[in-house]
Amino acid sequence: MDQTLTELRTVNVIRYVTPLREGGSMPAIVEADDGFLYVIKFRGAGQGTNALIADLVGGELARALGLKVPELVFIHLDEGFGRSEADEEIQDLLKFSVGLNLGLHYLSGAITFDSTVTQLDPLLASKILWLDCLLTNIDRTCRNTNMLIWNKELWLIDPGASLYFHHNWSNWKEHILTPFALVKNHVLLKQASKLNEADVFCKQLLTTERIESIVALIPTDWLKDEPLFESKEAQRNAYTTFLLTRMQHSDIFIKEANDAREKLI
Repeated sequence: MDQTLTELRTVNVIRYVTPLREGGSMPAIVEADDGFLYVIKFRGAGQGTNALIADLVGGELARALGLKVPELVFIHLDEGFGRSEADEEIQDLLKFSVGLNLGLHYLSGAITFDSTVTQLDPLLASKILWLDCLLTNIDRTCRNTNMLIWNKELWLIDPGASLYFHHNWSNWKEHILTPFALVKNHVLLKQASKLNEADVFCKQLLTTERIESIVALIPTDWLKDEPLFESKEAQRNAYTTFLLTRMQHSDIFIKEANDAREKLI
């Protein structure tokens, strides 16, 4: 697989189409100046730019593993764009989201993945679960799978609840070696019978250079001022350290997942 990572494209919002009111972050469908529709994740939403960082890093890591993810783009929102918006809540969201946001290509007509209807290849299910354990993604459950079926293929979306250590950097190093107990709630746990094979596969593709190049995509102004770090570059490097070190100790979360799976089946 090609390990070369290109920069994300940047597009501009030209039309607000409709809000997506699932969850608390209220993303929306917008039209951009390239003529395509995108689901925009707003920097002014509840979890701020941390959720955008998790979406960006999680999405591009999935893509590096050959998993299907809608194209991610940086999506610019001009000042004053929401002045004509009648809904005050949406107007405030647009106001606080001026600048660079994150968008993913809108998959028109996609349906939500249902694990009781669709059985995945065990290795594919294992790769997805492995990645979610690496990222500590708490939000791929039966209630909210964050997976879509589009053109008869499985697509991953919205890993914004990953990397939750970055909401409180004070103990981020301790999170590296956590077993990720919440894997017991993962929607694909029952189907993920080839975790050891997935571990070998994923580690071969997620090289140090690959991870560094993905983390380098994070816009500097998405990184908050954190007193724990001497600079934003040091904070950026902490993401790389987290991912690389956690991957080196993947046996910890693989054991947790396999133990949880044995209890389930």
